[in-house]
Amino acid sequence: MNRKLPSGAAKIAKDHPEIWAAYEQLGAACAEAGPFDARTIRLVKLAIAVAAESEGAVHSHTRRALDEGLSKDELLQVALLAIPSIGLAKAVAAMTWIADILKSYKAR
Repeated sequence: MNRKLPSGAAKIAKDHPEIWAAYEQLGAACAEAGPFDARTIRLVKLAIAVAAESEGAVHSHTRRALDEGLSKDELLQVALLAIPSIGLAKAVAAMTWIADILKSYKAR
């Protein structure tokens, strides 16, 4: 585990390391199961988090995307692409969650 985990995930990892290890292995296996490169996988994961209306997952995937070199414009386009599928209000909410992380990265 190289990155700092959000508090909920960190608690699971600490209290149940065997479950956390299996969870990480599942994620790796899913990523390796197809032809997508790392950049595409990160954008897809962000899109899924946006569609699921999961603020925590959007924050997490936004942070990880920035760490992996994806641009602000790429991340915001994910939310824009969601408008026809999930609606304007939900996509705007996702944009604010992405912006939360963009602001904190500027402060670094």
